[in-house]
Amino acid sequence: MSSPEDIARARQLKELEPLHEAWSNWTHARQSLEETLPLMQDPDPTMRTLASEEFTSLAHTLSTHISTTFPSLLVPLSSTRDLHALLELKAGVGGSEAALFLLDLLRVYVRYAGSVGWRTSVIQSSETDSGGMRDAILEIKGEGAYDALRWESGVHRVQRVPATESSGRTHTSTVAVIVLPLSEDAESISGNDELFKMEDVKIEVMRARGAGGQHVNKTESAVRLTHTPTGITVSMQDERSQHQNKRRAFQVLRARLMDVKLSQDVAHRRATRRNLVRTADRSEKIRTYNYAQDRVTDHRIGLSLMNLTSFLEGDGVQDFLDALRRNWQEEIMEDVVGESE
Repeated sequence: MSSPEDIARARQLKELEPLHEAWSNWTHARQSLEETLPLMQDPDPTMRTLASEEFTSLAHTLSTHISTTFPSLLVPLSSTRDLHALLELKAGVGGSEAALFLLDLLRVYVRYAGSVGWRTSVIQSSETDSGGMRDAILEIKGEGAYDALRWESGVHRVQRVPATESSGRTHTSTVAVIVLPLSEDAESISGNDELFKMEDVKIEVMRARGAGGQHVNKTESAVRLTHTPTGITVSMQDERSQHQNKRRAFQVLRARLMDVKLSQDVAHRRATRRNLVRTADRSEKIRTYNYAQDRVTDHRIGLSLMNLTSFLEGDGVQDFLDALRRNWQEEIMEDVVGESE
């Protein structure tokens, strides 16, 4: 069995892998470039042409390392890099159309998580008669899931003609998404840690209710938690037993409290520079999905993808996540430079 020291050493070596790989690639490209230079003076025209093409490719590789790869390695490692994620989705304006769009977004995140090898589970949902969902909580288990998806927090707006709209008029609906950090021990019911104390949590049990308000079983299996200091309330009734619902409720409570803590840390750091991060405003409209124009636009970075199907059913979401991560890295670098001045 590995000791804590061995585990810590293995983790440190893993964290150094990107630096080692970048330096190895840089060294190899530079050496290849030096070997290519004499060939550009070769008497054979074909050889000179091949050498020139190789030189251009290697020069581009070295330039990319200087402008992108090496600067990105200066970004401090995220303290949340190992965390899983909880995605809370809530239908906003738009009624049944917002509920249908929520289901579309839920499928996007489930499909994306599966494509990168993460496990997903819908731990709570509230369906509508029209086939949509009023709200849902999606658990995503995978190292780095929170850091990858945290930029999805905010208001997502869809503009499209509903299937029930006979006049062809475009409707605007919204769905609010909140991405919460989820740790390995989040399902623990014990408290008295850095996030909360058990005496600060009010636990209530009740009978689960259906869509019309009627009781769906005869046992008190539903659970509601209230964190007194913050007023955060979590209700859970989708599981069959009270113990399972309590476990899930504490999981969500921990995630929400950890999110509050992380948000306060970010606000404190940004406040020292009098520049609160704009992308952390969850009430802000972050993205628009326009069906008529076949367009997805992220308003924070001004990026548009003219292929809505690629986002909803393909790998288009990765383009936005990569661009948002690069934007975040640039902000972090500005912080580092600002602190050094």
